[in-house]
Amino acid sequence: MDRQQEFVLRTLEERDIRFVRLWFTDVLGTLKSVSVAPAELESAFEEGIGFDGSAIEGFARVYESDMVAMPDPTTFQVFPFEGGMSGESARMFCDITLPDGSPSWADPRHVLRRALSRAAEKGFTFYTHPEIEFFLLESLGERGSLPTPVDTGGYFDHTTHAVARDFRRQAVLALERIGISVEFSHHEVAPGQQEIDLRYADALTTADNIMTFRHVIKEVALSHGVHATFMPKPFTDQPGSGMHTHLSLFEGERNAFHDASDPMKLSKVGQAFIAGLLVHAREYTAITNQWVNSYKRLFPQTLANRITESPAYVCWGHTNRSALVRVPAYGKPNSARVEVRSLDSATNPYLAYAVMLGAGLRGIEQGYELPPGAEDDVWALTDGERRAAGYESLPENLAQAVDVMAGSELVAEVLGEHVFDFFLKNKRTEWEEYRRVVTPFERERYLGIM
Repeated sequence: MDRQQEFVLRTLEERDIRFVRLWFTDVLGTLKSVSVAPAELESAFEEGIGFDGSAIEGFARVYESDMVAMPDPTTFQVFPFEGGMSGESARMFCDITLPDGSPSWADPRHVLRRALSRAAEKGFTFYTHPEIEFFLLESLGERGSLPTPVDTGGYFDHTTHAVARDFRRQAVLALERIGISVEFSHHEVAPGQQEIDLRYADALTTADNIMTFRHVIKEVALSHGVHATFMPKPFTDQPGSGMHTHLSLFEGERNAFHDASDPMKLSKVGQAFIAGLLVHAREYTAITNQWVNSYKRLFPQTLANRITESPAYVCWGHTNRSALVRVPAYGKPNSARVEVRSLDSATNPYLAYAVMLGAGLRGIEQGYELPPGAEDDVWALTDGERRAAGYESLPENLAQAVDVMAGSELVAEVLGEHVFDFFLKNKRTEWEEYRRVVTPFERERYLGIM
């Protein structure tokens, strides 16, 4: 038994923790959990917890269903705010293996680990910093009906609505108490919309933190009698919820994206990484924006007045928030980074970070050239002007995104055959189900005139 396992067992005893939750996600990013008694945890460290993989979305076929959840003691965290009358609880993330101990090809955490290992072979450590948006709603409403936001606030408003104000304070305190550092929190543009930014960390830790964040946010919301949703676009006439993510590569203690001698202060490695993100953007969009609803956020601009700065065209810029990739201004060399703005808050962070890292590394490996930056509002250009500038559109719906991904050698390599094939099959089914449904819009528009 290693020292981290000993620390976990000692903490359980000293703090009289009665419940330990073992967490992992399915391929779509849904959090899964099994609770074990503290007395069983020592054997779980040795042998893991067996489960039926065929019952988990995308994990296994029936005839190869035996899988094992192996707790990762480095992710152990006490949840002091959830105990209630039963005392404190704790959680650990798990790595999923086959009965012979080999990693499961279907485990999203393993997909990201593989991508990080490829970066490490080149001397890089991959860091990420997400800005997570979500909505607080008074209720979810009847099925299919319009929900009600908890407030009428706008961007950076110091809302006097008790729920929104107290919620953010308590959510941040809860996150800090379990070791998730928060940089900023504020009200976003739409009524009821919030943003909480997590401090940067290595990509695997960040992905674990995002899954924990979603759980904590929903729990704190329920304690206030409201609901939190990470749905990308709940309201037709309001902005959607994105998860802009800042990315950087380090070589030891040195930021590999920084070059003081370059006019843009951006190294050749950084430029090639951005070029990789751009060249392969259409290929990985099905991963970073994996739901039918995701494309209502990216492409709502048929409205008379544009209500969002969602990036729908493949380009980069410095101060340009309509660009897919932005290079923020920074002071210290170690703050050099790039911001990818297409992700939404409902993505599977393990897969999203894996494919973006894979795209950036491909750019470095093959020496992709960075095209000129876009400093104008890309949405304000005509289609002809965008074509002349070489700004290709992202896929406009899930079906297009899946078709582009299906032809991507890069995404197939990063995800592995099993996850790649399952994801495509699942998303094609989702699109067919969506396409088959007769919507309230159609009934309202056509019943009386046909």
